[in-house]
Amino acid sequence: MADHATAERRSLRYHTAIAARMLSDSSIVQRAQARVEAWLRSGDVARYYAEGWRDILSRAPDEIRAFLSDPSERACAFRQVSPFAGVLGPRERWQLWAAENGRR
Repeated sequence: MADHATAERRSLRYHTAIAARMLSDSSIVQRAQARVEAWLRSGDVARYYAEGWRDILSRAPDEIRAFLSDPSERACAFRQVSPFAGVLGPRERWQLWAAENGRR
């Protein structure tokens, strides 16, 4: 099992890859916004994070991309409650994790 620091590095790599993909796929933000709205309706995610993501996803695309790869404590916390699940497929995630472990 990965330690906390490794999990944070993996999450940062995952979200940085999503930020890059956003350059060619504008639907990523739309899908994330829909997920956040569902969170707000269902209450499945703490309101602090759901409303925070709502605010972040309402910003300009370059600001969203910057937040996804921001190393700050706040951005790290928000990446742990991410509306971007499923953007990268299993193979892509495995490649990111392997790169994190120095295997690629």
